[in-house]
Amino acid sequence: MRVNKQHLDNLPQLSQQFAAAAPCQFVVLDNFLEAEVADRLFDHFPSVDSLKVKRKSLNENKVEDYHFERWDPMFTEVRNTIRSEEFSQWMSTLTGIPQLITPDNSLGSGLHQGGQGSYVDVHIDVNYDPASGLWRRINLLIYLNKHWKEAYGGHLEIWDPKMTRCEHKIAPAFNRAVIFLTDENSPHGYAAINIPEGESRKSFYAYYYTEVGEGFRYSDSKFVSRPEDGWMRRSATASKEWVKINAKRLLKTLGLKSLDFQDKNKY
Repeated sequence: MRVNKQHLDNLPQLSQQFAAAAPCQFVVLDNFLEAEVADRLFDHFPSVDSLKVKRKSLNENKVEDYHFERWDPMFTEVRNTIRSEEFSQWMSTLTGIPQLITPDNSLGSGLHQGGQGSYVDVHIDVNYDPASGLWRRINLLIYLNKHWKEAYGGHLEIWDPKMTRCEHKIAPAFNRAVIFLTDENSPHGYAAINIPEGESRKSFYAYYYTEVGEGFRYSDSKFVSRPEDGWMRRSATASKEWVKINAKRLLKTLGLKSLDFQDKNKY
């Protein structure tokens, strides 16, 4: 199965933890993958320079990729496990969201990595995958950082919806998974990391979806400012996001582009 059997067997307790968490529902699972699997992923994690999608802007600095055929076969094995019907049903039971699935594209699963200074400002995820026509509901992040020190930073921050305080900071420790509900009430990101040469912040991501149904309302990705951000940075972020969202709306009205603009993965 490649996932630690202890977590698979502990579903009732984990489901209770997930449901009780606030401000968004989430759970943290240490030793998520079988030990030898996590070790192999770490040993064969591709270099920062080899990942194809470079994201560097006012609000983010990281790289990502989803071309599993280019990497060690264990990455594909893990992807197949977390896309399997058995694990998807486990995820549905954990979260209380029926019929979760993971598409086989860049908005389904892949890798994130960041070198020195990497960061992703706090943001809300886009909630729709136009390629599959599915509603994005759950994020799974598996961190693969051995010997990660507290001083390096890079903690996943989960903020309250009004952006008044950071409610949770979760270190990206080796073989630690975070599963959380992603919607307009779950702003999240990570601050700039400070790491030695040869180190990087590594993670394996998977996103879970359902068919579009009752309660769905399209929500674009959106960066939001922390309370401590200066006036100039807050203004620049707000202006950039306003231009992005309204440009998408205009292009959609003109029939030139779908709403999503491929704003993909932001952790």
